[in-house]
Amino acid sequence: MLIKFILFLFKIIIPVITRIEVHGDVKALNRDRQINVVNHIGILEVLLAYYFINREDIIMILAEKHQSRKFINWLAGQLNATFIDRYNADLSTTRKVLRRLQDGGVMTVAPEGTRSPDGSLQKGRMGVSYLASKTGALVLPAAVIGTEDAVVKSKLLHLQPVPVTIWIGEPFTIPPISGGNRREKLQEYTDEIMCHIAALLPEERRGYYTNHPRLKELLASQTNP
Repeated sequence: MLIKFILFLFKIIIPVITRIEVHGDVKALNRDRQINVVNHIGILEVLLAYYFINREDIIMILAEKHQSRKFINWLAGQLNATFIDRYNADLSTTRKVLRRLQDGGVMTVAPEGTRSPDGSLQKGRMGVSYLASKTGALVLPAAVIGTEDAVVKSKLLHLQPVPVTIWIGEPFTIPPISGGNRREKLQEYTDEIMCHIAALLPEERRGYYTNHPRLKELLASQTNP
């Protein structure tokens, strides 16, 4: 019952503290058995996920460093969020997430694994591509600007709404891994996911993937459908 109240609070708070401009189909974020992937530049993105996804079975992954913070630990428990060890093989959490995805849950995750210090896209980690290839879940890319912690703090201190822009792309799937070269395949799939995110971002925000060949292919397909 408490989760309903917390989600209700998010629905009230977000429109008050932000002014959001969305490009794309926001309803697409709600599909069953889907992994929503997004760049990570600030904590506000977590609240935005709960604001836009109208369901209680969101699979939210939080970094292990937040687990020691009592309020965040409590809130994560109420929202059924999961902490993950980013630096070691966390098999228990991986199994739990796989099971929830296969049961039809929707996951929102930042493949970078941590917030970008300069707002540009960082190199993605392989965990998301593993989950996508293992479950066959749809992967829906999204991109956001305006949620940088410093920007949010400054705006709120001056009692101003935070301007946020969100782009939502088209879903795709990652094929299962067969045969050898497992790590190479996971890296290829990770680059595919990250380039789809980069293609939604302004050029100056594409960071690590700015000159990636796959990104150039995606951008060319947007220009010449």
